[in-house]
Amino acid sequence: MRKHLFVGAVALTVTCLPGTALADDPRDPKMRSAEARARDAVEIRRLNQEQLRHVQRRDARLAKGWQEYRDYPAAQADYERKMAEWRRAVELCESGSHEYCAR
Repeated sequence: MRKHLFVGAVALTVTCLPGTALADDPRDPKMRSAEARARDAVEIRRLNQEQLRHVQRRDARLAKGWQEYRDYPAAQADYERKMAEWRRAVELCESGSHEYCAR
């Protein structure tokens, strides 16, 4: 049983290992021409710009969330103040001060 688990683990590990990448390999035969290197540089620039936009959108979304988190105590205090005013107006209205009933 243990032998089967070991063999299975080794097979899974070998399957999941990445193959050797030739990116930026000066000996890569496909990158010998100036045209191929220029195309590669354009693609790298495009990928970098795409990643930059992704990171900027993510950071803006996170900043908005943190700002809402920081603003929450003040918003909660404002809500509770307004609710206390409303409850007081209801009490005054029910006790006969009808000018508070319009709230």
